[in-house]
Amino acid sequence: MFSGSITALITPFREGRVDEKAFQDLVEWQIQQGVHGLVPCGTTGESPSLTHEEHERVVDLCIEVAATRVPVIAGTGSNSTAEAVSLTQHAAAAGAAAALVVMPYYNKPTAEGQYQHFKAIAENAEIPIIIYNIPGRCVVDMTVDTMGQLAKIPNIIGVKDATG
Repeated sequence: MFSGSITALITPFREGRVDEKAFQDLVEWQIQQGVHGLVPCGTTGESPSLTHEEHERVVDLCIEVAATRVPVIAGTGSNSTAEAVSLTQHAAAAGAAAALVVMPYYNKPTAEGQYQHFKAIAENAEIPIIIYNIPGRCVVDMTVDTMGQLAKIPNIIGVKDATG
């Protein structure tokens, strides 16, 4: 479904606010340089530091500038399952091709907790979900067994695995 070079975008700030013009220019530059997809609001984009409104606005801007020239895989992860569902639904409504959902961080969910978190997001999403397993930042590592269980959910289509 997705292939090639897919850039995890930074979120530029100026004077404590998202610099929308700089972000739009970055998206356009990435496309002009030949990327095959874009990821706004991933961990590289400092998603945990964004307000809910900023997060949604950055996703909207990326989709608007990309204008279907490349797929946008919106970062929609959160420690809060309800917030991750909301961000994923917003991304779908805005036109994202998929959502990249980071593992819950800090609270160290069990394998069952991980499963329930991603299952709830997938069941409430109208776009494909890609799990982002990054134990160096999230403190827990999703097991292959848990990934296998989640792979049975039709719209969970893959894992970005950053185990090292």
